[in-house]
Amino acid sequence: MPRPRRLAALVGSACLASALQPAVATPLTYPGTPKGDVVQDFHGTQVADPYRWLEDAQGSDTQAWITAQNKLTRSYIDESPVRRQLHKRLTEVWNYPRIATPVRRGEYLYFSKNDGLQNQAPLYRQKGMTGKPQLVLDPNTLSSDGTVALKQTEFDKAGRYMAYGLSRSGSDGQDYRIRNLQTGKDLPETLHWCQFASIAWAADSRGFYYNRFPAAGSVPADDEHAHNRLYWHKLGTPQSADRLIMEKPEDKELMLSPGMSWDGRYLFVSLTRGTSPHNRLYVRREDGKSPWIPLIDKEEAEYAVIGSIGDTLYLKTNAGNPRGRIVQVDLRRPSAPVWKTIVPETADVIDSVTLVAGGLAVTYMRDAHSLMRIYDRDGRLKRDVSLPTLGTVTAVSGEPDQRSLYFGFTSFLFPTQQYRYDAQTGALAVFAATKASIDTTQYVTEQVFVPSKDGTKVPVFLVHRQDIPLDGTHPTLLYGYGGFNVSLTPSYSASRLVWLEHGGIYALANLRGGGEYGEAWHEAGMLTQKQHVFDDFQATAAWLIKRGYTQAKRLAIMGGSNGGLLVAASMVQRPDLFGAVICQVPVTDMLRYHRFTVGRYWVPEYGSADADQTTFQFLRDYSPLHNVKAGVAYPPTLITTADTDDRVVPAHAYKFAATLQAANPAAAPMLLRVETKAGHGAGKPTAKVIDEIADIDAFLFRIFGMQ
Repeated sequence: MPRPRRLAALVGSACLASALQPAVATPLTYPGTPKGDVVQDFHGTQVADPYRWLEDAQGSDTQAWITAQNKLTRSYIDESPVRRQLHKRLTEVWNYPRIATPVRRGEYLYFSKNDGLQNQAPLYRQKGMTGKPQLVLDPNTLSSDGTVALKQTEFDKAGRYMAYGLSRSGSDGQDYRIRNLQTGKDLPETLHWCQFASIAWAADSRGFYYNRFPAAGSVPADDEHAHNRLYWHKLGTPQSADRLIMEKPEDKELMLSPGMSWDGRYLFVSLTRGTSPHNRLYVRREDGKSPWIPLIDKEEAEYAVIGSIGDTLYLKTNAGNPRGRIVQVDLRRPSAPVWKTIVPETADVIDSVTLVAGGLAVTYMRDAHSLMRIYDRDGRLKRDVSLPTLGTVTAVSGEPDQRSLYFGFTSFLFPTQQYRYDAQTGALAVFAATKASIDTTQYVTEQVFVPSKDGTKVPVFLVHRQDIPLDGTHPTLLYGYGGFNVSLTPSYSASRLVWLEHGGIYALANLRGGGEYGEAWHEAGMLTQKQHVFDDFQATAAWLIKRGYTQAKRLAIMGGSNGGLLVAASMVQRPDLFGAVICQVPVTDMLRYHRFTVGRYWVPEYGSADADQTTFQFLRDYSPLHNVKAGVAYPPTLITTADTDDRVVPAHAYKFAATLQAANPAAAPMLLRVETKAGHGAGKPTAKVIDEIADIDAFLFRIFGMQ
């Protein structure tokens, strides 16, 4: 997400920052990047891939090239007279306590808490609302540089054990340990090859079900992120003794994610294809003998298990209703289940559903912000939950035997707070209050609806100082994502306020491809409709300029991962529309993305160039790497990636940077920043996060002449 704000000496100096002129670009001398002669055939079309050698991330030539690129980027950013001050200010605003939504197990509430500048958030527990926090696990003790992260925790129902996943250097892969919460000691076993794993504890805590990939070396290298399987692990035994429960050798692209009914009577398995939200759903009695029964055996819609009470299963589905509905299923007749809709589709999108004592807590999205309602178990509305402001319910935790639930809430100018809510009485209490690290009263949030190229209205949030004139002079940061059914909603970022302190404007666009308006909105921005996402983003940029918020040379765009694809494609298609680009951990090679690590799981979203001529052509038409043109004046660009990113491999960033640098070496700076011992973003140590934000801000401040 965007990261900007002011220097301490410039409080209230919005007009000064906006009035400064952009720095004059000085041609850079880029590291030499040899071109190879690799050409690949796609359905009769020959496509050159001159920088294929950069895909060998550990090769000596690639490593030398990365070192040279980082040296150039470091020298450019360090020439900024404000970089040191930015780092100091970012450290100040980042230094405030942050607490995650608590989860109740047994007599304790479990939650993570970062005091401010800790590299990783330790895990605590306490009894009730006022108990004294007890340290359960501090990941900061597991490495000297904060690069070991606690990524996932799953507690058994009784609160006796915790399975927890540790990630190293930002990897999506995790090793799982199991902690006895009564003794504070770990069991002897470690579970490996757990990437994107789910865990379902047995009701008696004797073990759990989990899914994992094959052991390294047990399958061809190309299949080490395929053949996901479901296993049973008995506590106190080695992983080699785990029992295989389910596999689908005929369909190696499926992910098998387990879930358990609250009373432990039923085991569920959701089978998904990559990142597609559509799934199959199987169920069986948790006795080790009963056969699997397919409740849903076609991947045509989403069927998410909410939970079960006795023989009644609750599901959230968008089958026939793209904004979602809630159904009951009678599990006494699973082979011919009776489905009953209890909460029908509305104009709002169902975001999450939590089963609590006597009812259902349902969060909705309306125009990309949250609503929350409480229903009884038959779907009758009991009450609306009053939320503090227009914002986002970040997480909800609750259990079928507990009348209280806990949820987090945040907004652009409202730091995340944690609440306890009594679903029966409607009483709301603050579990953990967080004070903003700066005075937010001088800023304002507004929401506008921008017409896209085809007339579709795109929601856009704008955040800025209350007193700025719309005279086109303000540096503006436009952020977007637009894919994978991911919704961008209001959230607090202390570092983003640095941008606002300097008179900057922050714009968040809710593009097609996301989930803000349900599955239809998602599908309108995927596969052959992907250009809609870029059109929405570019229309938002043009609207900001036309309405006097900014001008093209003062407009920066920013996005990461699929959002990196968004900004890369947009800058290549409309280089005249932007003044700077921050392209983070991007996907840029749309013809080969599926050949790297977990890229195969994105094929339902993007399509594969190997499939047929039609798919190849629409991917080729927007693939950023393949649409860079020599001699075009592209806007100043900073591309960021990390050396151990095993989700979007850094080769995407390397090849795109090399291509841009070769296209017009005498034009604006095209820089590459490669983080070490880091991955796609999750679990990155606080120190590295602040360093990266300071570099991004320093780059933008230099380009826009801000001080």
